[in-house]
Formats: sequence, C-alpha cells, structure tokens
Amino acid sequence: MADPAADPTPDPTPAAAPEATAEEATHPRVPLTSPAQPPERLLLGPGPSPVHPDVLAAQARGMIGHLDPWFLEVTDQLAAMLRQVFRTSNRLTYAVSGTGSAGMETSVVNIVEPGDTMIVGVNGVFGGRIADTARRAGAEVVTLEQPWGRAIPTDQVASALAEHPDARAVALVHAETSTGVHQPLEEVGALLADTPTLFLVDTVTGLAGVPVEVDQWHLDVVYSGTQKCLSVPPGLAPITFSPKAEEVVAARTTPVRSWYLDVAAIQRYWGAERAYHHTAPISSLLGLHEGLRRVLAEGLESRWARHAEVGRLFQEHIQDRDTELLADAATRLPQLTTLAWPDGIDEADLRRRLLEEHGIEVGGGLGPFAGRAWRVGLMGEGASHAVVDRLLDAVDGLLEG
Repeated sequence: MADPAADPTPDPTPAAAPEATAEEATHPRVPLTSPAQPPERLLLGPGPSPVHPDVLAAQARGMIGHLDPWFLEVTDQLAAMLRQVFRTSNRLTYAVSGTGSAGMETSVVNIVEPGDTMIVGVNGVFGGRIADTARRAGAEVVTLEQPWGRAIPTDQVASALAEHPDARAVALVHAETSTGVHQPLEEVGALLADTPTLFLVDTVTGLAGVPVEVDQWHLDVVYSGTQKCLSVPPGLAPITFSPKAEEVVAARTTPVRSWYLDVAAIQRYWGAERAYHHTAPISSLLGLHEGLRRVLAEGLESRWARHAEVGRLFQEHIQDRDTELLADAATRLPQLTTLAWPDGIDEADLRRRLLEEHGIEVGGGLGPFAGRAWRVGLMGEGASHAVVDRLLDAVDGLLEG
C-alpha cells in the first residue's frame, strides 16, 4: 500500500482557516507594509514649506540623550541663534516642543490669569484662535474685528486700550496665514511700551520671511513655527519673552493652566539649571539647528529681500491670469498670497489637478475665502524664481487644457 504522505495529489478540500481569537477579532492584525515613502511634491501651500536636504540629514543623525552635555551645548546655540532671528536680547528665548499652535497656547496661558482682560485683533482664522485660547484660560476677551484681507488699525487698538487700560495684553497676528495680511506692529508696540499691557504677537508665517524686530518694536511675547519661512519640518515653535513679560509670569497668583507648557518649569531646562521637565524632541531640535544655521548664513536682510522680490514677482504675474489678490495692497505679505479665481474656474478641481499632474501643492481658502481662493506660499526654500516659473507654467498648462 502506498504511503499516503507520498501521494502528490492535493486534497480537493482545503483546510478551514483557524477561527480568529477574541483578541484578534477586537484588535485585527495590521498587515505588514513596505516603508512609507512620500511622493515627490513641491510644497507651495501655507505650510509646510520645502526643506533643504541638509536639514533632513540633520534630523536623521544618531540619537543622543536630551540631557547629554553635547546636546545641551546644541540647545545653547539654538537659543542664541533664535535671539538673532527674533532680533532680541531676551534671556527667555527657546523652542516650544510642539507646533506653532503650541507656541500660541504657551504665550497665552502663561501671561493670562482668570479675570484678566485681553484685547485680540481678529481679521482671520488665527486671531480667532488666540481669542478662543484666551477665553479658555479664563480671560475676558475684547475682540477688534476687521474684514478678512485688512489689517487692524492702530487707532482701533488705541481706542480699545483707552476703554480697558488694565488689559493684560494686546494680541495681533503679524502674518495672517488665512488671509495673506501683513499686520504693522511698530506703532502698536510704541503705544504699549510705557504701559503695563503686554504686546503678544503671532509671527508663525512671518519669522525669517519679513522683518521681525522684537526689541526695537517693543514686542513682549512672540511665537513662530518652524515649517514656514524657516524651512524646517513642523513640530517646534520658537518663542521669546521680554523681561516685562517675565515679570508678569513671575507675579502670577494662580497656576498656569497647562503643566506641559508652563514656562516657569520649562525655562529650568533651557536655562543654567538644566533640570528635567520633559524629554526634548532631539531630532527636531537638530533639524532646527541646521535650519537656523542656513538662515543666518544667508543673512536676515538678504532673506527678507529674497522673499519680498519673489513674492512681488508671483503676485504681478498671477494677476495676468485674471485672478484677484484678496489682501489689501498696502498690507500684503510677499510670502503668502491669497488669490481668487474668476467665475467659471473650479479652484478645488484646478488645485487637485495641479497636485496630481504636476506634483505641486497649494492651499485652499479658509472661512469666507473657502471655495474661491488659493493660498500660495513661497516660503524659505520655496522662495525662488525657478519655483515661480514652474508654478506659473503648470497653471498655464492646466488652464489651456
């Protein structure tokens, strides 16, 4: 008799698959996949911006402890470079472990106590977010409203301050990413300089793209993000506090409404004490170090001029395509342009085709600009003539097709 084990004829009835265990039914196994490889994209939206290979390489270097003496020297260098970019001598200058929104929340919750009054300019999405954060921190918020596309006038701030002379802070968005408005700051800073009221500024999209003069303009709490004109991947929020702001933080009578973002504790890590607060995002900080090196090697004035010239070039030529620029000409950012397409052009479809057919990302409109506008960012590594030419050629091809 033949050995059944040697019979080459397969059994026509396949064995039943084993029943899933209760654990597998509740938490099914995720199949193994190949490494995630992003497609090639030219990032010309409101952020993130293109990143130089040297910055990416810096983030991929070997891991080291966040309390290692070598890394602590790196953080000292980071703080010094951030002071140069912010144009300040403020002692309390560092990078928040979180995106620009974490910088916003750090700024607000550390200076505001329940019952304080805060005056907030709201002329786009991000002024609204500051106001919302202040309310959550217990502040009485006075909003200064302007239509999207317009800046907050200094006399509007002065009137609000006359009505609320005890206001803890005035907050304005220097570079409003939702509208492309470039908010003037110098006059408001002078207005507040000799008062107890702090001047809080969001320059997430402004820093290293347009002038930011923290000391000269009497700015007290200023935060930014890495993923815009600094051309560093998102994940950190450069921030600086003036001595006037430090005094307000030190005089608090109630706990900061965030353990993680409490400046009094965090500054012990960035300062001489080097005390543990949380594990610093080491790879991100190494990337920021390299990004700041590149910014300062170019020179701030040269970088501002490059953004101004490239933005002006794009804004001039995109209007030849019958688009309307939505920010007032007198207060229009060069590095972030909001534009509306004429009737008959589906902006969302055009934006989708630009991505799918040309690998170029631009942003859609927010709020009242949704459905009709693009937000085009020419920031950091993306602010060049070659980039403008590539974008305009792609748009022309899509419009002609």
